[in-house]
Amino acid sequence: MATVAEQLVRTLRDAGVERIYGIVGDSLNPIVDAVRRTDGIDWVHVRHEETAAFAAAAEAQVTGKLAVCAGSCGPGNLHLINGLFDAHRSGAPVLAIASHIPSNQIGTGFFQETHPDRLFAECSHFSEVVADPAQLPRLLRIATQAAVGKGGVAVLTIPGDLADRKATGPLTERLPLVTPSPAVPSAETVRELAGLLNSGEKVMLFAGAGVRGAHDEVMALAEKLAAPVGHSLGGKEWIQYDNPFDVGMSGLLGYGACYDAMHEADRIVLLGTDFPYDNFLPQARTIQLDHDASRLGRRTPLDLAVHGDVRETLRALLPLLRPRTDRAFLDRMLREHVRKLEKVVGAYTTKIEHRRPIHPEYVASVLDEVAADDAVFTVDTGMGNVWAARYLTPNGRRRVLGSFRHGSMANALPHAIGAQLAQPGRQVVSLSGDGGLAMLMGDLLTLPAYDVPVKVVVFNNATLGMVKLEMLVDGLPDFGTDHAPVNFAAIAAACGVFSERVEDPDDVRGALEKAFAHPGPAVVEVVTDPNALSIPPRITGEMVRGFALGATKTVLNGGVGKMVDLARANLRNTPRP
Repeated sequence: MATVAEQLVRTLRDAGVERIYGIVGDSLNPIVDAVRRTDGIDWVHVRHEETAAFAAAAEAQVTGKLAVCAGSCGPGNLHLINGLFDAHRSGAPVLAIASHIPSNQIGTGFFQETHPDRLFAECSHFSEVVADPAQLPRLLRIATQAAVGKGGVAVLTIPGDLADRKATGPLTERLPLVTPSPAVPSAETVRELAGLLNSGEKVMLFAGAGVRGAHDEVMALAEKLAAPVGHSLGGKEWIQYDNPFDVGMSGLLGYGACYDAMHEADRIVLLGTDFPYDNFLPQARTIQLDHDASRLGRRTPLDLAVHGDVRETLRALLPLLRPRTDRAFLDRMLREHVRKLEKVVGAYTTKIEHRRPIHPEYVASVLDEVAADDAVFTVDTGMGNVWAARYLTPNGRRRVLGSFRHGSMANALPHAIGAQLAQPGRQVVSLSGDGGLAMLMGDLLTLPAYDVPVKVVVFNNATLGMVKLEMLVDGLPDFGTDHAPVNFAAIAAACGVFSERVEDPDDVRGALEKAFAHPGPAVVEVVTDPNALSIPPRITGEMVRGFALGATKTVLNGGVGKMVDLARANLRNTPRP
């Protein structure tokens, strides 16, 4: 007779789950053993359960399918929580299996006792304890459908002794993993939206990750309204390519004329974005369109809230719009975008390829050229986000994954592991900061253990660059941000990973090309300038005072990589004043 663990594992396998990420141990052993005895599903032994959750999140994001991670009782599944928060806030469909202490000991203060169903409630759509074998099939159905249907995390807590008991009912049961259908607003709402846009003289579009799959429709809308298009970091990969209306990005990592266009417009349309920085929004004259009604109006007052899928809503809207022939606002914003970018280009392009310590902007620029056209980039939180935002050129095929909503350190390497295992034929590149890599560095061992051909590019400036910047903004001298130099290439080599350390800018391209040509995992560590920081596109008086107090020899720059080339290209058909 099959056990509950076998029933769980076989049902997940039949639903298309190919692997479970985690670390073996005590209460989780029956489930791990069930994986061992089940064809078609693998156990991926990572070195930290946080890595397991991040890896599952990345797999779910690149495939769009359910991914699974697991942790043993107490400390084991507690380690999942940070990666699960990231997955949940990213909308990644992830099932977490939290094994539990013996069922007859729950509530007694037993060794390693926690209450996972309570602990994971904040970072999941569904979190329940399986208290009887007869519950498993039904709760598994509910959990997986919550993860896939709502987009996010579901958690099943299973006591180890229960997992070893005999299953009830059929050994496998079909999981109804049905994704939601696109929401379309009522015809009345679409007409109201059309009326507001037809009456606006200066309309600006701001796109987030929710414009995925709607690139053509957003371009058609911008064309009809003669509207500049800005984007959040999450929207960059879906909207910036083939976009003659692009005015850059807003937010702390932003660049270009996006902020100006948004604040000069008499009508702003937020498209599929839950952009959290309300101080960058004008707090007026705004329309918001999103598939999640709970997001509408929570960042800014709205003139109109539209609940709907971006692509389907715009398809219904476009026939109702009058084409705008006056491009004065758009053309002025495009010129301003180029002006802002060109103003800062000189700060980092002049003989930068010969400067030591190596400028991280130069590394990111070369990486953008060397990487594959369909590469998946995973980027660490901190300055890695800046270089990704400003130097990785989107083309509709590349992916950029990061902890963009949760903002966790150490996500890049674990994300890369999950993305690479899910899509083994695709190039996956981790842009790791030295701080982020150090935090979960043990999973360098996972790369050779499974021959995961991830390419890890380490920006090693021996400091926590983003934290240093935060201190300077607050007028504080940086403290506790710097650390003794570390040779990550040597550590990677000791782990059995092909590695190179680069200290001369002339060697950057060759090292990257060699690593990318290597058939297995590879690490390229680049020793970069710790004083290369980045300032946001909008500087307040408080920020200026903070920099004046805290910065003396710090190099502040606004590098924008190839973004300036894109902006100049968009001016070719724009008349000069």
